[in-house]
Amino acid sequence: MLDAQQAAMKPANESFAGALTADELADMENEVEGCVLDMLRALRIEPDHNTRDTPARVARMLVREVFAGRYDEPPELTFFPNVRGALDQIYAVGPIAFSSSCAHHLVPITGRAWVGVLPDDRLIGLSKFHRLTRWIMARPQIQEEATHQLADAVEGALAPRGLAVVVRATHLCCAWRGVRDEPSVMSTSVMRGVLLADSAARAEFMAMIAGMGF
Repeated sequence: MLDAQQAAMKPANESFAGALTADELADMENEVEGCVLDMLRALRIEPDHNTRDTPARVARMLVREVFAGRYDEPPELTFFPNVRGALDQIYAVGPIAFSSSCAHHLVPITGRAWVGVLPDDRLIGLSKFHRLTRWIMARPQIQEEATHQLADAVEGALAPRGLAVVVRATHLCCAWRGVRDEPSVMSTSVMRGVLLADSAARAEFMAMIAGMGF
């Protein structure tokens, strides 16, 4: 358990998992509700029949949904043995749909991720790639760092011989404001182990996800 001073602040895309009690999260939600109300009034938006419950809705959304990857425990993983190393080829999972939030403007990022694995001696259930992705992404993020965090999470769980993570996303900080270039898409990737060292293995993975909607 973190002491009060340590628990007060943490970098935007890091996890508080296990450090905050249910009561502390409830207190946080109440505090955020008050801050949202202050923000609305600073914008000269007095709560009316449409917005009177907006501060509570926004606070609940941020703490329990949009930024939940900061406060929720990591997903529980189900492991299976790679019996006799029978699975010795690359496999790919995706597209995995996710929503995140831009750390710079706190507006949505929506995208899809693909994960490629050349396993060693253990496997995880298919749905766990989805759960890990959504846990990592549910924080204020920049896509470059999020891609590395997802790769770290999968690598930590599986210790594979090779790993690839590719993320494609649309950022409302470019579509809703600023340049307002709605079709713009950003792609990022992380390759490790065999999938970094062996260009043929990397090309095999990219060919696989090309047939999976990349």
